[in-house]
Amino acid sequence: MKLSRTLGLLLLLMATYASFKVLMPDYRADLESAKTDFSVDRALEHVKNMSQEPHAVGFKAHATVRQYILAELKKMGLETFTQEGYTAGDWGNLSKAINILARIKGSGNGKALVVMSHYDSSPHSSLGASDAASGVATVLEGIRAFLESGKTQKNDVIILLTDAEELGLNGADLFVNQHSWAKDVGLALNFEARGSGGPSYMLIETNRGNGTMIAEFTKANPRYPVANSLAYSIYKMLPNDTDLTVFREDGDIEGFNFAFIDDHYDYHTALDNYSRLDRESLAHQGSYLMPLLTHFADADLTHLKSLDDFVYFNVPVFGLVTYPFEWIWPMWGLAVVLFLVLLAYGFKKGVLDLKSVFIGFVPLISTLAINGLVAHFSWPALKWWYPGFKDILHGFTYNGHTYIYTFVFLSLGICFLAYYQVRKIDKANLLVAPAVIWLVICFLASTYLKGASFFILPVFGLLAGLLVHINQKKPNAFLLVFLALPAVCIFAPFVKMFPVGLGLKMMAASTLFVTLAFALALPFFVELKNKWRFGLLFLLLFAAFSIAAHINSDFTEESPKPSSLLYVYDIDAESANWATYDKQLIDWNAQFFGDRLQEVDKSQIKTIASKYGSSFTYTSEAPAKALKYPEIDVVIDTLIGADRHLEICVAPQRPVNRLDVFTNDTPISAATVNQIPLSEHYLNNRRNGKLVTHFISNNDYTELALIYPKDAILELVFYESSNDLLNHPQFSVPDRPDTSIPMPFVLNDAIMTIKTLRFE
Repeated sequence: MKLSRTLGLLLLLMATYASFKVLMPDYRADLESAKTDFSVDRALEHVKNMSQEPHAVGFKAHATVRQYILAELKKMGLETFTQEGYTAGDWGNLSKAINILARIKGSGNGKALVVMSHYDSSPHSSLGASDAASGVATVLEGIRAFLESGKTQKNDVIILLTDAEELGLNGADLFVNQHSWAKDVGLALNFEARGSGGPSYMLIETNRGNGTMIAEFTKANPRYPVANSLAYSIYKMLPNDTDLTVFREDGDIEGFNFAFIDDHYDYHTALDNYSRLDRESLAHQGSYLMPLLTHFADADLTHLKSLDDFVYFNVPVFGLVTYPFEWIWPMWGLAVVLFLVLLAYGFKKGVLDLKSVFIGFVPLISTLAINGLVAHFSWPALKWWYPGFKDILHGFTYNGHTYIYTFVFLSLGICFLAYYQVRKIDKANLLVAPAVIWLVICFLASTYLKGASFFILPVFGLLAGLLVHINQKKPNAFLLVFLALPAVCIFAPFVKMFPVGLGLKMMAASTLFVTLAFALALPFFVELKNKWRFGLLFLLLFAAFSIAAHINSDFTEESPKPSSLLYVYDIDAESANWATYDKQLIDWNAQFFGDRLQEVDKSQIKTIASKYGSSFTYTSEAPAKALKYPEIDVVIDTLIGADRHLEICVAPQRPVNRLDVFTNDTPISAATVNQIPLSEHYLNNRRNGKLVTHFISNNDYTELALIYPKDAILELVFYESSNDLLNHPQFSVPDRPDTSIPMPFVLNDAIMTIKTLRFE
């Protein structure tokens, strides 16, 4: 019996490992593979060629990457097109996007399939190897292999490589709202990245039900599907959009997103380079594209819309498991009925007693509380202990995976020790509390988060374990392991997914999933002798991994610290300042701020908006430089009825990358920028003081046309910025050390001028 329990524990550990291992294909060198096959090595050549330099809109390498893609498409014998134009999207981010297009004609006259990614990188330092040269490479290699087959498909296949995705989905906006091909599209496949590794998650974009989309995806039968309806339910709640958001919102076009999100610390940084791209992640993208391209190139794309929704999730061996929303409540009701029957049976048989059942709630509730609270405060504690972590704005540190293991082991240790304390309670009584808690969780999920309603399935394994313990004093350990497998296979990936995707602030989600999964596998765990030894073992592992995390907490060349520096000149005050977003300075930028640091009074300092709510932390006086300031001309200033009409042209007098225009709280009833209207919804609800950000190409001008009440006082603040602080001839800022990289998500390495105009 002892041997079977030991083997059972090993099987459970192996199942946990397998639940991660089988998510994605292995990478093997395949440069010499058949021409009709997707080759990771051939795709990698594209990634390498496109990620030599940052290639954001307006950067020199941006045009180089565009020409490379056009040349590769022409090599395939495709006629290529570009679509160019200004758009401002839904966030007031104006840019001139240049989309790349090609079209493979089909034999039928149905809807077209779009295969897409974006080719611009994030400003200003990201090399964009993963985000999204990997997506472009997937498309290029996949289309090449598809054409090599020599088959003529039924549907037209449109290759769309959008521009300015990083600036506000501008290229997608340009295509969906202005290109004649957009009306032909029935489905889009979009390849993205939000990190540099890990499995690629499938997320559906649809305005209606997902039933037909899931059915067709299953028919296409990709070998390594990683998808679940919970992830998409959460995705819809977050302020993260992709190009497919525009397709869905503006074009009512269905789509599938495929994106890998691990190694999140590389996202939008200078570390997003060729060498750090996970080859298996690229292989995973290819494993999606080829079967889906083959299937949807011949499928009926005119009837993908559905009123029905499906619950879906992936498990090893079985792939994608799906069932309709209509099953949610019957499945929950069946679980409740089975639980009540088992309760009655257990009490009647004398195995269950009320006092022991209530005692069984103590270890479960206490472990949930302890593990949840410890993990909840872990991220603030880590930032206090390691102040440099505060400057990792996306919240996933280089040793983040070690922290996940650390708190997983802590949670398991606490679980084992808690259940050791109630070892004398009859085992069946300890299983009632997990059943009650899980039925409540599944009720809440079925009511408020239907995408998570597949949580009910492992509960049936728990109920079966309860039945076994009611009937048997010495149940078979392998049977109990088998009943725990659904819980392990379904929930183990979530333990990693939440902190990886959303930052270490979500560590509590990991520890709670560990605790709840432990509760589902409790029919097996209660059979283990010497639970205190397992508890101590996991606490020792917690200590060991804590030490490992500490040893690897320093910033090095492999894991450099984000840092920032700006030179800010106020034209009106004729004063200059150094500024930074860093909460912990390094020697490189500390030299500009002196020995006595004074934090910025955020109510007094002018600064442009940045992601994650970042603002300047420190400023210090800087020498004034003879910079060229923007030429701001008032072209029209007139009254028409109750409104004042104002037209202004801002022309750069030095090479710049962006212009941000902010206003006071004067209501603006209409605004256009370079003849592109800003939406009424944006002007009234979304701008928070910002009027527009123009990401400038070719040092172009910015033309504003505003209408606002004639009696109002309008104040406009112009922030003109260039990302050339480190190489501008008037400055002598030393190069960053190898142990630091430019901080992402903020304006950085920049020279900014500020000019305020007031219209009374």
